[in-house]
Amino acid sequence: MTARVDRDDHGIPLLWADSADELAHLQGRNAATDRAWQIETDRWRGEGRLAERLGPDAVGWDRFARRARLDDTARRCHEKLDPEVRRWVDAYVAGVNDALPAGAEAAPEFGATGTTPGRWQPWSPLTVFLVNHILFGTFPNKLWRAHVAATLGPDAVDLFAVEGPAGAGSNAWVLPGDRTGSGAPVIAGDPHRLLELPGVYQQVRLACPEFDVIGLAFPGVPGLPHFGHAGPVAWAITNAMADYQDLYREELRREGGRLLVREVDGWLPATVHTESIEVRDGAPEEIELVETARGPVIDHDRGTGEALSLRTPARVLGELGFAALLPLLRATRVADVVAALRHWVEPVNSVLVADRTGAVHRLVAGRVPDRDDAGRRLPVPGRDPRYAWRGWSPLPAAPVTVPLVNANDRRVADVAELGVDFAPPHRARRIRALVAGGAEAAQIHTDTRLAAAVLRGLLTRLDFTDAGPARQLRDRLLAWDGRMAPESVEAGAFAAWRAALARRLADHPSLRPLQAPSAFDELFAPWTDPRVRIGLALDGLVAGLHRLGGDVGTVALAALAEVAEGAPPPSWGRRHLLHPVRVPVGAAVDPGPAALGEPVGLPGDTDCVLATASVPGVSDACWRGPVARYVWDLADRSASRWIVPFGASGRPGDPHFADQLRRWVAGELIPVPEPTTPVFQERLADRGRFDLIPLDPDRHLDVVYRWVTEPRARFWGMTGHSREQVAEIYHFLAGLDSHHAYLMRLDGTPVGIFQTYQPAKDPVGECYPVQPGDFGIHLFVAAPAGRPAPGFTGAVAGALHRYVFADPAVRRIVIEPDVRNEVALRRWRRLGYRFGAQVELAGKRAQLAFLPRDSVGG
Repeated sequence: MTARVDRDDHGIPLLWADSADELAHLQGRNAATDRAWQIETDRWRGEGRLAERLGPDAVGWDRFARRARLDDTARRCHEKLDPEVRRWVDAYVAGVNDALPAGAEAAPEFGATGTTPGRWQPWSPLTVFLVNHILFGTFPNKLWRAHVAATLGPDAVDLFAVEGPAGAGSNAWVLPGDRTGSGAPVIAGDPHRLLELPGVYQQVRLACPEFDVIGLAFPGVPGLPHFGHAGPVAWAITNAMADYQDLYREELRREGGRLLVREVDGWLPATVHTESIEVRDGAPEEIELVETARGPVIDHDRGTGEALSLRTPARVLGELGFAALLPLLRATRVADVVAALRHWVEPVNSVLVADRTGAVHRLVAGRVPDRDDAGRRLPVPGRDPRYAWRGWSPLPAAPVTVPLVNANDRRVADVAELGVDFAPPHRARRIRALVAGGAEAAQIHTDTRLAAAVLRGLLTRLDFTDAGPARQLRDRLLAWDGRMAPESVEAGAFAAWRAALARRLADHPSLRPLQAPSAFDELFAPWTDPRVRIGLALDGLVAGLHRLGGDVGTVALAALAEVAEGAPPPSWGRRHLLHPVRVPVGAAVDPGPAALGEPVGLPGDTDCVLATASVPGVSDACWRGPVARYVWDLADRSASRWIVPFGASGRPGDPHFADQLRRWVAGELIPVPEPTTPVFQERLADRGRFDLIPLDPDRHLDVVYRWVTEPRARFWGMTGHSREQVAEIYHFLAGLDSHHAYLMRLDGTPVGIFQTYQPAKDPVGECYPVQPGDFGIHLFVAAPAGRPAPGFTGAVAGALHRYVFADPAVRRIVIEPDVRNEVALRRWRRLGYRFGAQVELAGKRAQLAFLPRDSVGG
């Protein structure tokens, strides 16, 4: 086997190499090719060097990244890797560096911003992983609780106890073999994160003699840390919602040119140095980086004057969990995955793993410190030994024999003792009910029933003085089926009332103190913005506003009247629009919503299983949701399915930049890429590896339908056909022994269709005297990646001639192009075909032409 990259019809990379290290190198090359801008901006963010490329707006992030010592932590963790894993990670970095210049040249963002890629350090993959997960943890919620305690009092903190606004929840469930038709387990789910463009996950297949795994990769990180299917074993994660980060209040003072921090035994020197943040189109900013015995100082409480240090397992241990990545790829059974994840550190994950033998396991992977519970809720005094970390909490792991659901909920005997902030139980309950009812995975993924028991209960308690518009609206909402469907007018009206309720609560006298300026850095505004937190905590506030002296019924009535007396609210799909997050690069190359088919209305909502999040009272736009969906079938991996919101490519303008979006919105899944042995392959000089694989009418329909219905394909005869008609034609051909259809590929990318037939068993055989050894062909060339390629068709035709004439029984090739296709006629004549009679065939007048074996030296 030689190292190579194939791609399926959706551009998903299939990577093959002779060893794990060579495969890591190839995965790095692929990341730099497909996602150059994405992985470089993540590296710049981790190093705190984004502002020098993109300007003053990035200074706030750079300041935090440097204060939190993200890149330095990554370097420390890389140094502690064992030699084999370090060599594997280094091979990945070498692949990135080899391909990054060419990848950046093809990525328009670099030109638009006037930036160039740099060179990756051996620890850069760990930096990228850290930058994507540092805010996964709980410390920003502690800043919010500190703000609530300072403005409303400590007793009000629990009113806002929900998953944070930028949290990363997920759904995952497992069906043991006795609950599936095949007798083998099935794992399914969907991770919820910011809907970044390009997506945070890339579908990939990684194969070498040691292993063959499909899964979701982090561009910039080797392996498949979260979701993988190795054939005999598969695994998936959700956020365990464990509390593994602490904030400490630190007292600092300067004395004799030194910076001192107060400890239990007095004032001791802190570690301190200064760095300069270079700023494009702006003055550089000098910052002081301080680290205490607890951790790096990331912010200051402007109310108390205290510094805030952040303590994380990765910084304490000098380990991030990368030691688990290579063993995960090599896993063949549940016990292997469990053993691999003993090395995991952060973020802390709930894991479901199953294998083909029927074994199923649930575990929590990571490190959760054992310490005083007060540290889980608020920043605590650094000098007080009461709040020191005492070691690591034991984490649960157990076999499973019944269907199990993880949805970031508080689960007794699993994660309940590990954290404070959990998602409400609605998603988990709904999935359990659907699983118990025998629902298919696709039905569960796309379930839009909203859990709104608290808000509906509020509606039932409202008192009306008349039967006016407000009461009529209330009655409509109570009769509504609760599904957040895009076409639902009632869902839109409910959302309008909910938003009005959130806005009025934010301005209510009992909550107005929250509007006081935050004591913390504006970088943390998504967590400390009162309007955002109120919109996300409506259930708790509706149930508990009376504790602050407020009457929620009066607020709800006013909100209902506001909506009832205003213009009719639009349907949910006209309010709930996809709004992906993207690093700003300028209008010239920024695809924005318009390039995705603006507007893209979405089903679901924050508390649905289909958790397309919005913030009531702030915006109904969706910026967070399922960044992938998957179904891992342990009986037959080729029966597994998956989808991502956009596409495999990170380059705007690439055919696979957003080609999965339509299916993702519709709740559909696509097949995972399984190996298809080429019937023929050879290397075309200066062009790449050309091969033929059997055309699968189901797997290949998307690309084939797009090709054959384009105006340029008018002579192929299918321009007016529907998808169903095209599929029917190729299903019919697949059932014939005399006719065959193949997908032509160049370096794994589909570039056209090649069809063969026996003239004696085809209508053309009735139009001329068929000779022994006649062999008919049809050729449709789409050109590599849709781009014109001079001489490409001739090169392909030459390869196809060699393929056909490799069979000694074939004496001559027969073609019958449309006589109106003058370009094709000239091409066939140049290739040596001898023209015969013109004949009438169904739908066209055809030019018969023949290529004898002896004319090509055969």
